Amino acid sequence: MKTKDLVIIAMFTALIAVLGLLPAINLGIGVPFTFQNLGYILAGCLLGSKRGGLSVLLFVILVALGFPLLSGGHGGFGLFFGPTGGYILSFPLVAYLIGLLTERQFHQMSVWQIFLINGLIGALLCNLIGGIFMAFNLHMPILKALKTVIVFIPGDLVKGLIAAILAVRLRNIPSIKRYLNTL
Repeated sequence: MKTKDLVIIAMFTALIAVLGLLPAINLGIGVPFTFQNLGYILAGCLLGSKRGGLSVLLFVILVALGFPLLSGGHGGFGLFFGPTGGYILSFPLVAYLIGLLTERQFHQMSVWQIFLINGLIGALLCNLIGGIFMAFNLHMPILKALKTVIVFIPGDLVKGLIAAILAVRLRNIPSIKRYLNTL
């Protein structure tokens, strides 16, 4: 891996952390609505599977080590065993899968094609994993937990659309275009 790749991976890790500075919206169900998933969705779109997945994995490792990078200044290994643990653990997988599904045809894909991938993986799969994990953690029926997390889907779809629009706009900037051609 080139130095340029490592720098970009670290920059996206930092972007995800900065998005955690935006205040979370507490919906009263144990898992807050945050803006950090916009960062890992965008990492998958722009960096591809390997680099995007690594940037988000680095973020998750830093959180596990206790860095207060999650929305609201939270961090630590104990979070992986709480209601949000499934979401946190799904972040690298989601970035990887989005990258995998977009990287080969990224230059030809429309906003709506990228949004479809972001919505299916970034909104639905993330909430499915997070909801199931939350059910086990809170000792509640899986179906009830999944019904509970449905409230996040519309907001996550909006974030997926924002990421798709940003990705399509950013891919035409010459320096980004050169980098994307190396994927």
